[in-house]
Amino acid sequence: MTKKLLQGNEAICLGAIKAGMKFFAGYPITPASEIMHFLSRQKDIGFVHAEDEIAAINMVIGASLGGAKSMTATSGPGFSLKQEGIGLAHMMEVPVVVVDCQRVGPSTGMPTLGSQGDILQSAHGSHGDIFPIVFYPNSVEECYKYTIEAFNAAEDSQSPVILLTDTSTSHIYETADTEEIDKAAKIRQRTLEPFGKGTRHFTGLAHEKDAPKTRDSENYKRWIKRTKEKQTRAANNYSFYEYMGQKDSDTLLVAYGITSRVISPLRDRFAIFRPIRLFPILDELKIIAKDFKNIVVIEQNEGQYLHEVEVLLKRKIQGISVQGGEVKLSGIEEQLKVLGLE
Repeated sequence: MTKKLLQGNEAICLGAIKAGMKFFAGYPITPASEIMHFLSRQKDIGFVHAEDEIAAINMVIGASLGGAKSMTATSGPGFSLKQEGIGLAHMMEVPVVVVDCQRVGPSTGMPTLGSQGDILQSAHGSHGDIFPIVFYPNSVEECYKYTIEAFNAAEDSQSPVILLTDTSTSHIYETADTEEIDKAAKIRQRTLEPFGKGTRHFTGLAHEKDAPKTRDSENYKRWIKRTKEKQTRAANNYSFYEYMGQKDSDTLLVAYGITSRVISPLRDRFAIFRPIRLFPILDELKIIAKDFKNIVVIEQNEGQYLHEVEVLLKRKIQGISVQGGEVKLSGIEEQLKVLGLE
């Protein structure tokens, strides 16, 4: 028997260690605090209880520049504070992993209840144009697996990668066969030279190679084009999703995280598409959606992913918003009836 009883947050920690993480910095915040608690007891990584979330993101950037695979973890309020640092890491092309265990917001919100309110923030939170890779697991085993993939994608893209969870996914206990996942896992090694070696210049300013260029608009256009192409190439190696077809239905339900698990009993009546790589948004969804008359996005927010899907599909789609920290199948079924979908 190789299965272990793990909490979602514990699985994230074990996945990070498996991926080669050597430094963690964070600040306690519900529902992410178990990640700090677990990693503080590990003797083979560098660990810092930072004074705040801003310090934590900058510490992991510095550690990554120094040659260590690095991670930080937080919830919505802390994720907001980290956005300037995340933008800095995008400009400097620094691989780090940022875990956001979402709770009801804005501000302090409802700290002990879950939400999916940081979807747009994960993709567009920084000022300026960024093209982040964002993963969202829905089980303890997936927390382990996609933490490893988040580190791989960070190294592949040389950029921050976001791993989203919610209170339910972070706090649920399930058995997970991590050894079985390890058999298929491929760990991408660090290739970026550490700070102090080579000639690479690190700056948050617009630049070209090792020289800041803050008044050269043509250079900035070249940088944006190169960065977007680099992120797209890297993301294409991580096109993770789950599709459960239903030939007798003309309706496709789209859901992610804990919400996708709640609606799983509906797979006998509807087709279900679950994006695991939320961003860049999957082209596979565009292909699959062509076969369905109705598209319904079900999420714990006021339609954040719905609007992204509408842009992708270039058609009007429907949404069901589940708010207040609870996701109930009965309530979702009632709203499907209101939409005329039985």
